Amino acid sequence: KEMRGLEGDADLQFLLEGGDLLKVRSSSWKKTRYLKLEPDCKTIWHESKKTFKSKQTFSLDDISAVRQGRQSEGLRKYTEEQVENRCFSIIFKGRKKNLDLIASSEEEAKQWVTSLHKLISNMNNLSRQEKAEHWIFNCLRKADKNSDDKLSQKELKDFLRMINIDLDDEYAEILFQKCDKSKSGLLSGAEIEHFYDLLTHREEVDVIYGEYAKTAGYMSADNLVEFLMTEQRERATLADAHKLIEKYEVDEKAKEKKLLSKDGFLMYLHHPESLVLKPEHKEVYQDMSQPLNHYFISSSHNTYLLEDQLKGPSSTEAYVRALVKGCRCVELDCWDGSDGEPVIYHGHTLTSKILFKDAIKAIKDYAFKTSDYPVIISLENHCSVEQQKVMAHHMSSILGSDLVTAPLGDCMPTGFPSPEELKGKFVVKGKRLNKLEATFAPEAAAEDDTDVTEEEDSNDEEEEQEEQKRKKTKKLKLAKELSDMVIYCKSVHFHGFEDAKQNLSFYEMSSFKEGKAVKLAEESANGYIHHNMDKLSRIYPAGLRTDSSNYNPVPLWNAGCQIVALNFQTPCAEMDVNQGRFVCNGKSGYILKPSFLRDGATEFDPITLTRGPWLQHKLLHVMIISAQQLPKVNKKKSSIVDPLVKTEPIENNGFNPSWNQSFQFEVYVPELALVRFVIEDYDSTSDNEFIAQYTLPFNSLQMGYRHVPLLNKNGDPLPAAGLFIHIIVLDAE
Repeated sequence: KEMRGLEGDADLQFLLEGGDLLKVRSSSWKKTRYLKLEPDCKTIWHESKKTFKSKQTFSLDDISAVRQGRQSEGLRKYTEEQVENRCFSIIFKGRKKNLDLIASSEEEAKQWVTSLHKLISNMNNLSRQEKAEHWIFNCLRKADKNSDDKLSQKELKDFLRMINIDLDDEYAEILFQKCDKSKSGLLSGAEIEHFYDLLTHREEVDVIYGEYAKTAGYMSADNLVEFLMTEQRERATLADAHKLIEKYEVDEKAKEKKLLSKDGFLMYLHHPESLVLKPEHKEVYQDMSQPLNHYFISSSHNTYLLEDQLKGPSSTEAYVRALVKGCRCVELDCWDGSDGEPVIYHGHTLTSKILFKDAIKAIKDYAFKTSDYPVIISLENHCSVEQQKVMAHHMSSILGSDLVTAPLGDCMPTGFPSPEELKGKFVVKGKRLNKLEATFAPEAAAEDDTDVTEEEDSNDEEEEQEEQKRKKTKKLKLAKELSDMVIYCKSVHFHGFEDAKQNLSFYEMSSFKEGKAVKLAEESANGYIHHNMDKLSRIYPAGLRTDSSNYNPVPLWNAGCQIVALNFQTPCAEMDVNQGRFVCNGKSGYILKPSFLRDGATEFDPITLTRGPWLQHKLLHVMIISAQQLPKVNKKKSSIVDPLVKTEPIENNGFNPSWNQSFQFEVYVPELALVRFVIEDYDSTSDNEFIAQYTLPFNSLQMGYRHVPLLNKNGDPLPAAGLFIHIIVLDAE
């Protein structure tokens, strides 16, 4: 399947043959490694010698990107400019370190990059069903220890454990005997195919298909229309049904008769357009011409960190990862560095340092790979005036005309521009010496290097009164060159909603520590909502979260806060929810707030749920039917998961567990609700372990029989895994 369309392809043959490359870890550690593609066309061998004595492997599924040139932090740091064209990097998903490599020539480097890109693209174009089949056949190949293309009963048991299912010996023997037509004690050829068919048979799909296949054992176009309207709650015509049959039917004879077979029906259920997320919500479908503060904005805290807040590494790669995930607000903690070059790190800690200019280059290179909409550069500035001028120079020279350095238009603005107007632009958030109005009244402009008052928040999360006692006030000199780059996001201190309304301009915004923000969201939610109709608010984690843990962003979104900054480097439920909030609207990183969070007359309060147009009482009915090919939690062959989804656990079956359990949930504010599906491995003696999840907005759910694509703990897709459910949404009143 992986080689479909690539049979005899020169790039594929190049990878299968492999070659020597120089692996780079530091300026003094550069060693030859032999890389080649395994016959499964999915796994790369990574060897120290051609003898393959100490093999390491990684899957193409683990690769996030392949970059040509010195495009990783390691290659820029540890190699000379003259090897630029011979370098390339393999970037992995999750926390796995990059593989930085140097080829013997520019042509060879290009060949590796081109070939890997081609194979990865080919893999990504496979359907989920095809990926699942490939995964199963790879496991079969591994289980065939002596490579004789036959399976013994022991090899069959090993294979079943590989794919996360543990059958008792008696049932395994029955299954084996059923397939062993030759009575040879080994399965081969058609017998293995029969075994595969038995193993992957979807009885639950048979039942659904059988209810609507009323035309000589097939679904006619009329039958399909009935299914689509009754179960999937879709408006469908005969023409729609004919298109689906033409698209998904695998049997040419059935297709000619305009019939849908069981295999064609399963292909339809697996197609991306039929999954739980509405296909129209995968693209940018919202109005992007509203003012910037009318959107929730995907935002990162201390973006430069790869791990914890005290001693972990800082890296430009952390900016790349956040931006590629759709983050639109990144943070830079800036301090004076040696040789006149400002650096970024978590001040007064042992976290490592990176150059400010390198971070800006990484932001420039990757800002618009996932989304075209504006990136906010949030500066926490601790630098001297001299190095602030260097910061301004780097931003100006690297970001060029994409950096917003003046208000859009020829006059003083009265409100924010829209994400559409700011497409492809960088907006700086930071301190400013004077009001923006001074730009249009030069005589009122401040002199260079003027003092501004800055308060530093303590890292302790105590009662508000105690916190105020510990706050320190200091003078920070601000370079005019840097100050003038702050246009739409001027950082100011918060002194209450009334003060902000009376004394602050629209572009003056405050940052709130999570404790303060949650208190406001709980005790003054409607006031917070009205504040956020005129201003931007940024929320950040408490200083005590030295492990880079996260807070729940939902209550802050419910209060209209736009920039709810999380530690993107930390896999957790809160980041899952953040990814779910921004999975829609083309993964643009901007989600238009509901009208009741933008309407100046709103009385909406998420705590008291006062009556209004936002209150739409719904009943969500979910049947958890089955799952397919769940990953193991423990890589040991004997370790099989006992999966559950709020359901009873299914013992020793992660391959095709079946639950058929129904649940009902009440939803009161659909426009703010999110739905999270979590699969866990049941443990009777300790906490259940995470297996997979998927989160999406309530209003993006498709009704009917749907497959849910599953993500691992890092938020990356699990290619073959899925959850099969049935959804109905009804009005409660």
